[in-house]
Amino acid sequence: MFKSLFQRFSQVTAITLGLGMAFAAQAQSTDVTYLLPAPPNLPAFAPWIIAQQKGYYAAQNLNMKFIAAKGGVDVAKQIGAGNAMLGGALGDTPIVVRANGIPVRAVAVLGAGGVTMIATNAAQNINSISDLKGKTMTVMSYSDTTYYALLASLRKAGLSKNDVNIQAAGPAGVWQLFSANKAEAMAGVPDWVVNAEEAGLKIKLIPQSQIFESMAQSILASDDAIKNHPDIVRGAVQATLQGMRDIIADPRAAAVTFAKAVPAYAGKEDSLEKIFKLYVEHVYANQTVLGRIDPARLEAVRQFYVSEGIVTQEPKLDDLYTNQFIDTQTAAQ
Repeated sequence: MFKSLFQRFSQVTAITLGLGMAFAAQAQSTDVTYLLPAPPNLPAFAPWIIAQQKGYYAAQNLNMKFIAAKGGVDVAKQIGAGNAMLGGALGDTPIVVRANGIPVRAVAVLGAGGVTMIATNAAQNINSISDLKGKTMTVMSYSDTTYYALLASLRKAGLSKNDVNIQAAGPAGVWQLFSANKAEAMAGVPDWVVNAEEAGLKIKLIPQSQIFESMAQSILASDDAIKNHPDIVRGAVQATLQGMRDIIADPRAAAVTFAKAVPAYAGKEDSLEKIFKLYVEHVYANQTVLGRIDPARLEAVRQFYVSEGIVTQEPKLDDLYTNQFIDTQTAAQ
């Protein structure tokens, strides 16, 4: 009897210890600082916000802290300096910074299309990039990669940055100045296009075929993080792509989730749905494997940046990206 009781006690103790260790392991999430090129509550960052709201990062045992930097290039510089392991910027960004010795690369790209759109005031009858000559236009900042995509678009049309009056206006001013008729055009993300429209401005989009084929938003990681913390990088990539997958599957439901996460957007679900549909149609569309970086497209972007003098040194293609954290068996639905 004593032996039986002892055995039961031992079994209960073992189970209790096992459960305790399991709960402790589950509770030990890793704190991760993730830099974004603009304030984290913008719809442009919906994949990240939705992933946070729906617990996708927590499921990877990651406690994500999102902090705004001053554009995509600044994000890369901060990561390269060791101030964060991960961050967000356009997929072009490593081309710009790697040439200057900053050790970051893209580990996922959110879509097969470019995220930069050029919107014009319809009353100005601007039909092409060439028509921007002598006009005033806004960008978020001179250190954001959408600015470099604009410069590449101008060069593609035979113009230089001196042919256009480009004003850095911040993440709010970029569309507010445009919608207030203080600029004839704007280069930015789909969020700001919808913002300008809803402010009452009738806009016309420059055809995407005329805009430089830059990359969509990407997840950047330092070489150190890729080498020494691959589980953290993989977890962040997979959770973020799940947030993107939710937007593609149901933009309306994603809008509701986003509004719950960012109360300032409560009641603005219709606007959010418009923005998300623009992303799905123009940016996320046609990516066979979610998150996978297309080396051929990245190479074309790299060659253009180098040939046009946007970067003065030619970084190696293999130093700009890795697809090692992408689940190549998971095709976009």
